[in-house]
Amino acid sequence: MDGFAIPNSDIKGNFFDWALLKKILRLAAPFKKQFYIATAFALFLAVLAPVRPWLIQLTVDDYILNYNYSGLLWMSIFLVAQLFVESIARYYFSYLTSWLGQSVIKNLRVRVFSHIISFKLQFFDKTPIGTVTTRTINDVETINDIFSEGIITIIADLLTILTIMGVMFYVDWRLTLVSLSTFPILLYATYVFKEKIKSSFQDVRNQVARMNAFLQEHITGMRVIQIFTAEEKEMEKFRHINEEHKRANIDSIWYFSIFFPLVEVVLASALGLLVWYGAIRVVQYETTIGTLISFILLLNMLFRPLRMLADKFNTLQMGIVASERVFKLLERQDHIENNGTLQAENIKGEIEFKNVWFAYVDDTFVLKDVSFKVAQGKTLAIVGATGSGKTSIINTLNRFYEINKGKIAVDGINAKAYDVFSLRSKIGMVLQDVFLFSGSIMDNITLRNDHISREKAIAAAKLVGAHDFIMRLPGKYDYNVMERGATLSMGQRQLISFIRALVFDPKILILDEATSSIDTESEQLIQDAIEKLVSGRTSIIIAHRLSTIQKADAIMVLDHGEIKEIGTHDELLAHDGYYKKLYDMQFKKAVAV
Repeated sequence: MDGFAIPNSDIKGNFFDWALLKKILRLAAPFKKQFYIATAFALFLAVLAPVRPWLIQLTVDDYILNYNYSGLLWMSIFLVAQLFVESIARYYFSYLTSWLGQSVIKNLRVRVFSHIISFKLQFFDKTPIGTVTTRTINDVETINDIFSEGIITIIADLLTILTIMGVMFYVDWRLTLVSLSTFPILLYATYVFKEKIKSSFQDVRNQVARMNAFLQEHITGMRVIQIFTAEEKEMEKFRHINEEHKRANIDSIWYFSIFFPLVEVVLASALGLLVWYGAIRVVQYETTIGTLISFILLLNMLFRPLRMLADKFNTLQMGIVASERVFKLLERQDHIENNGTLQAENIKGEIEFKNVWFAYVDDTFVLKDVSFKVAQGKTLAIVGATGSGKTSIINTLNRFYEINKGKIAVDGINAKAYDVFSLRSKIGMVLQDVFLFSGSIMDNITLRNDHISREKAIAAAKLVGAHDFIMRLPGKYDYNVMERGATLSMGQRQLISFIRALVFDPKILILDEATSSIDTESEQLIQDAIEKLVSGRTSIIIAHRLSTIQKADAIMVLDHGEIKEIGTHDELLAHDGYYKKLYDMQFKKAVAV
C-alpha cells in the first residue's frame, strides 16, 4: 500500500498478560499514594451506589404512602446530601485517575526519550522516524488510558455491579432473578462486541499510523513534490489512504451503533419483566411499591456500567498493546558501550587509525585496513568518490559506530578507554547538511548550554565573519530561524554551524563537505572561516572541491574503503596518481565553465 502499511504483528496482545500488566502498574509506583486513594474512592462509590435506591424505597414505603410530610422532608434532605457526597467523590475519583495517568506518562515519556537519544546511529538508520515518534507520543499517550479509563475505572464498575447485585439478591432474590433473566444475552453481546471492536480499533490505529507516516514524509519533501509537479499523483495516494482511514472509523462506529441500541433493548426487556412480575407481587402483598421502584433504579444503575465495560476492556487492552511496544523499545540495548573512564578534558588532539576495518552490515567492509596518523594541530584532508569511506572515518572516530577490527587512538590511547561523552565533547563537527532547530540563532549556536555566554557566542560569530549578516536580520541574534533553518540561505546556515563548533572549543575539528553546497560568493567567506576554525586544532576536512584543501598538511585519497595515496597537494600532483586525476578533472571542468 504505497509503502505505508503497518505490520499487524506489532499489534498483537493478550489482555491476560499479567506479567505485562504488573510492569504497567509498577509505573505508578512513584504515585502509589494517589493510586491507593483512587482505589479507595472506587470502593466508596461502589458501596454508595445502592444507598440512593434504598433511601427512595424508604421514602416511598414509610413516608409517601403514610403521608408523613415531616419525614418526607428529612428523607429529601438525606437524598440531596447523598447525591452531593456521591458527586464530590466521583469528581475526586475522576480527577485522581486522570492525574495519575498524566503523571505516569509524563515520567514514561521522559524515560523513553532519554533512552532513545542514547541509541547508536545504526538504530536510526534502520528505524523510520515515524515509528519512533509513534512510540514516544501515541503509544505512551495510550498507556494513560490504562489509568484514567482502564484498570481503576473497570475495578470501580465491577465493584459497583457486584455491590448492586448483592443488594438486589439480599432484598428480593425472586425479583433479582427475573430482572437478570436477559443478562446472558447482554453478556454474549458484550463479548462479541469486545472482540469486534478490538479488531476494528486495531485497524483504525493502523490507518492513523499510515496517514501520519504519509503526511510526515510528504510535508517534509514538499519541495521535491512541487519541483516535479507530482501534486496530483500524491494527492491521489492521500485520497486512498484517507478513504481507508474513513472506512476503518465507520466500521468501529457501526459496531457501536449496533451494540448500544441492543443494550437498550435488553434493558427495556429486563425492566418490562421486572415491572410485570413486580406488579403481580405488589398486588399479592409479597413486596412493596418502594421495593419495586428501588429495583427499577438498581437495574438502571446495573446496566449503566455494563454499557461501557466492553469498551473499557478494549481501552485497557489497547493500552497493554501500546505498553508492550514501549517496553520493547525500552528493553532494546542499542547503546554504544561506554566502558571508558578516562576524561578527555586535557587531550591534545593527536589521532591515529591502526589497521581499522569497519562494516555497517555484516562483512561488507567500507573501511579496509585503514592506517594513518594526524599530529596535534595538523590538518588532514580526505578526498575520494562517493562511497569511498570518507564519512565512515569520522563516524568511527566519534564512536557513532564501533569498528570491527583494528584500533583508533587519541593521544596514543585507545578511544574506547575514554568516556564516550567526554571524548565527543572535544570533537567539533560541521556537516554538509546543516541542521538548525526551530528557535533563535543564539539558541542554535549555544544549543541552550548555560556554560556558553552570549558574549562568547558573539565573539565567535565575529571571528568567523558571521556577525554582520546576523546583525542585519530582524531580531539579530534572537531571530527565529524556523524549522531546519528554512529562512536562511545555505551559506548563512553553514556559518552558524561554524560558530556552534567554535563556541564549544573542540580540540579536534571535523568538516564534512562543509563547502559542497555553497555558492561561489559565499565560498570565500566560508573558506576564511575554515582557516580560523582549524587554526591550532587537529582537523579532518572532507571535501569534493579540491581548491578548498590545498593548504592542508596532508591529503589522503580513499577508494572503496582503501587508502590509495597520502601526501601534500604538491607531492600528490607530482606523483601523478588518483589525486592528480581528480584534480585534472575538476580543473578542466572549471576551465570549461
